[in-house]
Amino acid sequence: MALFSKKPKKEEEIFAVFPAEIYRAGELALKDVLSPSALEVNPTFVRLGAKIARTLFVFSYPRYLNTGWFSPIINLDKIFDVAMYVHPVDTASMLRTLRRKVAQVQSQISSREQKGLVRDPILDTAYRDLEELRDKLQQAQERLFNFGLYLTIYGFSEEELNKTEAEIKSLLEARLVYTKPALFQQSEGFQSVLPLNTDKLDINTYLNSSPISSTFPFVSFDLTSNKGVLYGINRHNNGLVLFDRFSLPNANSVIFGTSGGGKSYLQKLEILRSLMWGIDVIVIDPEREYEYLSQTVGGSYVNISLTSKNHINPFDLPIPREDESPSDVLRSNSVNLIGLFRIMLGGLTAEEDAMLDQAITETYASRDITPESDFSKVTPPTLSDLELVLASTAGGENLAMRLKKYTTGTWAGFINQPTNIEMSNRLVVFSVRDMEDELRPVGMFLILRYIWNTIRATLKKRILVVDEAWWLMKNEDGASFLFGIAKRSRKYYLGLTTITQDVGDFLNSPYGKPIITNSSMQILLKQSPATIDLVKETFNLTEEEKFLLLESERGEGIFFAGLKHVAIKVMASYTEDQIITSDPAQLLLIKKAKEDYAKQRA
Repeated sequence: MALFSKKPKKEEEIFAVFPAEIYRAGELALKDVLSPSALEVNPTFVRLGAKIARTLFVFSYPRYLNTGWFSPIINLDKIFDVAMYVHPVDTASMLRTLRRKVAQVQSQISSREQKGLVRDPILDTAYRDLEELRDKLQQAQERLFNFGLYLTIYGFSEEELNKTEAEIKSLLEARLVYTKPALFQQSEGFQSVLPLNTDKLDINTYLNSSPISSTFPFVSFDLTSNKGVLYGINRHNNGLVLFDRFSLPNANSVIFGTSGGGKSYLQKLEILRSLMWGIDVIVIDPEREYEYLSQTVGGSYVNISLTSKNHINPFDLPIPREDESPSDVLRSNSVNLIGLFRIMLGGLTAEEDAMLDQAITETYASRDITPESDFSKVTPPTLSDLELVLASTAGGENLAMRLKKYTTGTWAGFINQPTNIEMSNRLVVFSVRDMEDELRPVGMFLILRYIWNTIRATLKKRILVVDEAWWLMKNEDGASFLFGIAKRSRKYYLGLTTITQDVGDFLNSPYGKPIITNSSMQILLKQSPATIDLVKETFNLTEEEKFLLLESERGEGIFFAGLKHVAIKVMASYTEDQIITSDPAQLLLIKKAKEDYAKQRA
């Protein structure tokens, strides 16, 4: 006040007199950053800005506590804080107290006997428990503690708090553990749960070491089993995410993530480790990312393009299994062929659809292929045979003309040849990178049909990987065929993996969500802000899980397996990393190292 009691001074003069005081007055302290924008204390909750919090305390425990009794609460899909206070009790003074208690109980038992009353089981049980506790304390097998257990739950409304409190109470009361809200002590309760080590509620219960130890350690959902593939590390407790996808109701999986989020890296790691478990793997590779992996493990790499030497004949027929009818196999193949022609020809009218159906039957018949034929001894027709049948059919000239670019035009070498691909290797990779974008959906659909026919022919434990599945999902027939495989894969001991970075295109397809529903294993890696709301709605994520996916680094995300899900970080050894990496900078270093090694050898 003395500073301004006389003639006001200039701002520079004021700062010169008290520079440190003025600086400290305007300084933003750490507590200002951490503090909520508003605070309101009510009898049943504390309001912290937009959120409200309520603290509960445990006041009663059963006679016995089983190990892991607190796990359902820890794994509850809610936001809450837990505080446990363990106050040691002097053993000598407690032994004196227990001695008096034993004498009181024994006196009550003797008094009832003298009066001829019926034995009281409660008194007998209390006597045995007291004596057992005395023995363990005397022999230093146990120690006694004052134990306080507090939970602070959060929500945006009282209704939400009441619902969460009711859920926690029902879980605990099922184990005979009873809780109450800290009525008129919410401020003390909230401070007790903060990591300040101050038990302001001071509501404790005498418990010995064994029941207290049953509360620890904190646990979260683990996906660790005795066998399976190591997918990564649980980011919550550093446990191993070790899982066998074939132990689920179906072995299908979906992987969503942004470009560079680690989708292909994770999938290549699973492939590498699955091969060690004797599982065959087939991959549709749109960007030639699996070539080096295939070469390293001695797999087959099949390049499909207009000029490649590898061909697939769409008229190939799978050999029927013992439980399959040849007529059903032929009919199913004809239906799938019509779906392929819809993609190739840009759609069909109802008349063209019916005409093609008849023409396909006649094309097979031209090679003496009927439901009664032995499919293992027949020679399938080609697209040129179908063109001849259509050209000689009334009204089929237009379809025959539209097929010419696939039979004699630029694309003839790709699709109008007998199949010459070998599928006997344990890892087979089909590359469509060199195929034009216009033809890529056709190529992927054709490859998928061929793979499906191979899978149906022999029952083996396999994984089928469709990378960048949104190419197929762009077309209804491709999406429908992929969905059909997802539904039927379990029957053929197959696990289908669909990978995509374009979540919007995938989920906007009418078959997108059904494919996810029919996939028991789902992996979400880093997501973009543009699609995170759609992902959150589809997978029923919490706000915290949403932000976890937005802020995840490469190879981090959420791993869903059935009803369980954990935050995962994908981990690979140095050797595995050198085989599966797709980082361009790292690939250049590997290439340079190989060249330097070759020069040294020379």
